[in-house]
Amino acid sequence: MPDRLMLLDSASLYFRAFYGVPDTVKAPDGTPVNAVRGFLDIITKLVTLYRPTHLVACWDDDWRPQWRVDLIPSYKTHRVAEVVEAGPDVEVVPDPLEAQVPIIREALAAVGIQIVGAAEHEADDVIGTLATTASQPVDIVTGDRDLFQLVDDERDVRVVYTARGMSNLEVVTDEVVVKKYGVLPSQYADFATMRGDSSDGLPGVAGIGEKSAASLLAAHGDLAGIIAAAEAGAGMSAGVAAKITNALPYLAVAPTVVEVVKNLDLPAVDARLRPLEEQQRTDAVALAERWAIGSAMTRIIDAFDKLDADAPDATA
Repeated sequence: MPDRLMLLDSASLYFRAFYGVPDTVKAPDGTPVNAVRGFLDIITKLVTLYRPTHLVACWDDDWRPQWRVDLIPSYKTHRVAEVVEAGPDVEVVPDPLEAQVPIIREALAAVGIQIVGAAEHEADDVIGTLATTASQPVDIVTGDRDLFQLVDDERDVRVVYTARGMSNLEVVTDEVVVKKYGVLPSQYADFATMRGDSSDGLPGVAGIGEKSAASLLAAHGDLAGIIAAAEAGAGMSAGVAAKITNALPYLAVAPTVVEVVKNLDLPAVDARLRPLEEQQRTDAVALAERWAIGSAMTRIIDAFDKLDADAPDATA
């Protein structure tokens, strides 16, 4: 089986699991485990469908990095539950889900899935770095369309897009991005910068929507070209040029916020998926019994059992 790396946008997926599995699913002590069970089942489905040989659960060590907030103070402001001066702000997360995050990490470790995060960076930045530096094809699993900027047919980097649900997954390639938005993946970050995104607190350029942004990129190539044309008063109407020039303070900083980091110094991890060894299996089953997630654990163990156990070791 040819090598293929799968990168999970973990928070995106465990939030989806939390809302997709009834909260009546609980451990014997009453702790909700719907997100744990759902997340394991999501991974089982992904591994079964796409047959990755390597897998990394990419983590938000800092879901709202201060350096991004310094550039755009409104960045994710509406999702802040508590401001923390000395570290990452506390995100608005339902209490029943927050209680499950440590169990999710424990369950991933039990089946040998590596978790990778980076201080002062989001999971998107970890994904950006691993996808850019990978020596094998990559599938990025996320419900965040900002990661479309990493799609690259030439390097076989795809996004498995979950926004329409796990029963309606969409594999996003260059062609899909062009068809959806009229821009190349390499232009997507500039496109998103101009369009803005209320879910991330990014205002965008006032009066420039998706169609206008796509048209400007088609005509001028990238944001730098658009700004140069606007300042020269060429290649666009005076009204559009005014919208761009009025937004220059925003456009000076927003691209750094929107573009994922691709050069983090991440630890080398052995991300190869393998059938569980006997002691791993025993420990995983004990964990599953403790938290009443036995069926989900059985399914993921079975999925791993079907992988090629004789594949050579490799690092991602």
